[in-house]
Amino acid sequence: MRVLVVEDEQLLADAVATGLRREAMAVDVVYDGAAAQERVSVNDYDVVVLDRDLPLVHGDDVCREIVGLGLPTRVLMLTASGDVNDRVEGLEIGADDYLPKPFAFAELTARVRALGRRSTSALPPVLERSGIRLDPGRREVFRDGRQIQLAPKEFAVLEVLLRSEGTVVSAEQLLEKAWDENTDPFTNVVRVTVMTLRRKLGEPAVIVTVPGAGYRI
Repeated sequence: MRVLVVEDEQLLADAVATGLRREAMAVDVVYDGAAAQERVSVNDYDVVVLDRDLPLVHGDDVCREIVGLGLPTRVLMLTASGDVNDRVEGLEIGADDYLPKPFAFAELTARVRALGRRSTSALPPVLERSGIRLDPGRREVFRDGRQIQLAPKEFAVLEVLLRSEGTVVSAEQLLEKAWDENTDPFTNVVRVTVMTLRRKLGEPAVIVTVPGAGYRI
């Protein structure tokens, strides 16, 4: 899952990003509304965690732009105000969910995952295919009933492949969804991660390489 965190309190923004990365999400961070507008115009995000009171460009205007562009991106709006009218107003301009500060990180993560499932075609919370069972909420993976321990990026790559439901996913798409914008686009990190993921999943191999196209399960 690719997430953009937009929050002008830098310590909070960085803490949220670090926590979401530990949950195997690819996370970019910006600290003002203008930077958020630039990012959503060039990157495909599943979810934007958007503070409402932002410098340069207000969070409401960022939300309106995302909605106006017709993007499948879901918006989780944050605010220091717990006022009902503020929540209603945020939802009316196009936010998909609303979370007042302070919040429990476990709740934030659950809401981001729920919105991420809604950013694509409807899929079950637990993904199963070819004997693999992946539970994003519990961060668990099983192969034919045997639990597999995966590193965060391995987990993220496997989740992207399972969500594609058998269609081919290119290396570029995996890089887009499982790594953040600071990753070198010419790196071989995708190939290496797929190789270690295959080894951990065991035989018979379920990740198929489609020459010149990418990978599928």
